[in-house]
Amino acid sequence: MTDIDVIIVGAGPSGLMLAGELRLAGVRSLVLERQPHIRDTPKASGIGGQILDLLRYRGLLDRFEAASSDPHLAPRFPFGNIYLDFTQMAEPPMRALPIPQRDIERLLDDRAGELGAEIRRGHEVVGVSQDDATVTAQVRGPDGTYQVTARYLVGCDGGRSRIRDMAGIAFPGTTYPEVNRLGQITVPDSVTVLDNGDIEVPGLGTIHAGFTRTDNGVFAFAVSDGVLFMQTTEDESAEYDDDEPLTLTELADSARRVLGGELPMGEPIRLSRYTFKDRQAERYRAGRIMLAGDAAHLFPATGTALNVGMLDTVNLAWKLGADIHGWAPAGLLDTYHDERHLAGARATVQTRAQVAMRRGDDAAAEALRQVFRELLTDEPALRRMGNLVGHNDIRYPVPGEAHALAGTFAPDLTLHTDQGVTSVAELMRTARPVLLDLADRAELREIAREWADRIDIRTAKTDDRPADALLIRPDAHIAWAATIDESADTAAAALREALVGWFGTP
Repeated sequence: MTDIDVIIVGAGPSGLMLAGELRLAGVRSLVLERQPHIRDTPKASGIGGQILDLLRYRGLLDRFEAASSDPHLAPRFPFGNIYLDFTQMAEPPMRALPIPQRDIERLLDDRAGELGAEIRRGHEVVGVSQDDATVTAQVRGPDGTYQVTARYLVGCDGGRSRIRDMAGIAFPGTTYPEVNRLGQITVPDSVTVLDNGDIEVPGLGTIHAGFTRTDNGVFAFAVSDGVLFMQTTEDESAEYDDDEPLTLTELADSARRVLGGELPMGEPIRLSRYTFKDRQAERYRAGRIMLAGDAAHLFPATGTALNVGMLDTVNLAWKLGADIHGWAPAGLLDTYHDERHLAGARATVQTRAQVAMRRGDDAAAEALRQVFRELLTDEPALRRMGNLVGHNDIRYPVPGEAHALAGTFAPDLTLHTDQGVTSVAELMRTARPVLLDLADRAELREIAREWADRIDIRTAKTDDRPADALLIRPDAHIAWAATIDESADTAAAALREALVGWFGTP
């Protein structure tokens, strides 16, 4: 007997996203969070990449845009010490929403609660044990200690994950010595903002907008609507806890060390500090214990962690649901590690590249940055980089000679049906698998009806159809696609194989 289906440890963005996704899969989940409240300490300042498409597919993007300070932010993003500028593209390969992490957590908390997930704050998991059938968490709460037993437990408890340690999962990698301090402050009266965006500072002269490298570190800034957005980067041997608030004095001291003189400070609006670690868990699963989000990976660049971590949980939730409801095919849960470890490794590649771009301070490093800038003047190269950073280029492994779309994120096709116009995004609201017939292939629909208790079957037409039919998983990735010139027998056999392989025996 179990108290709950899945225990989630940690109520950050990944844990809360998982709670909502599990409820869509019909799974009872309990979130245990050691902090008593959503914390105001500034951490992530936005969300971007493929997770925005997934939120739109779940019908949630409007909520996030309403909470954003600039829902139509110009698509221009730092990559190391240069920028990926998509502002001249009609269809940018990625976008982002500026929104504080506390608001992201609030929105996901609201959504999980609406769906019926239970969230207990101020409850710390202090021990974990498992056997062949269950996992038990020892919990210390406001009223004392207790235990909870579940089918599975997922550690979403951050880079210092105790769950990962208790499960005996290694977390190899590198901790970089650089300390980054960010500030949004009002522009003080003694600082003059020039027409080209540079600033004039008494005693320091003109400081150019963008990145300034000195012998002591890097200073970067931009000015918008009377607000100075600034960052310092220094190499330091001291250990910092990123959860400890940054003070204006600490930021000013850092700017003085980097620039070699005093930078006047205005009134603080937002202050934060972060350090960089490059680590990935060797396994995302140890028996009935899983890892997701920062507990599974830490990346040495900003703008990636929330995207990858929340997508981890979308991949995992429906597979846990399939197992708990009894129809998961053999090995389905193992594909969580296979697919998301691959995705985490891919994110590590582009964030490590950013380390090389920003940390090198010799002539060779500057030459690398110059070559990169020149490459990014070509739209195909720029688009490819956007897809890499946005996590849009992930193709999960598929067996055999599969259709080019198999393993990729399903495009949001406009669909014309007998009931009117809809879209792939609309079909994915409920997080159920979908067989989408785009060429009136009755024989394919007939096969899929054997799985009608697990998948939805839809017929539609679309302009420039990419395939005759698509089998779309709940995480919006394509499990199988029928090529336009494929014979009926071949397509039918391949569809049946895919249905059994992903959704079990009918």
